[in-house]
Amino acid sequence: MSTQDSRKTKSLEELRGYQLVEQLSDQIWEIVYGWDPFAKGTLGKQLVRTVDSIGANIAEGTGRGSYQDNRRFVKIARGSLYETRHWLRRAYKRKLLNNEQINQLRPLIEQLGPMLNAYIRSIGTQKQ
Repeated sequence: MSTQDSRKTKSLEELRGYQLVEQLSDQIWEIVYGWDPFAKGTLGKQLVRTVDSIGANIAEGTGRGSYQDNRRFVKIARGSLYETRHWLRRAYKRKLLNNEQINQLRPLIEQLGPMLNAYIRSIGTQKQ
């Protein structure tokens, strides 16, 4: 089986980018869970929604019947990653995140952008 064929048959859970998104999402959930009710109800809910949206859009795109739909949903996921970064900056500025938490999240965030871009480029280059 060629490399292109093996990418085509890879399940969602085998995608490294999807695994990273799940890890990031779970870490953010744990952090936000400990915030006070006001922070959790405002910035916290928005942050959890945006980070969960990254994985949800990758999943939905993978389940679509065309490469065009898949690419479109992964681009939406990339937009949600940028929104997540926005909310993380706001949370840090508002002293809801400490340096240790940022240092745990930063490597995941920094890896996801290039991975999503590479995934977008690869979609549609596979044999149909």
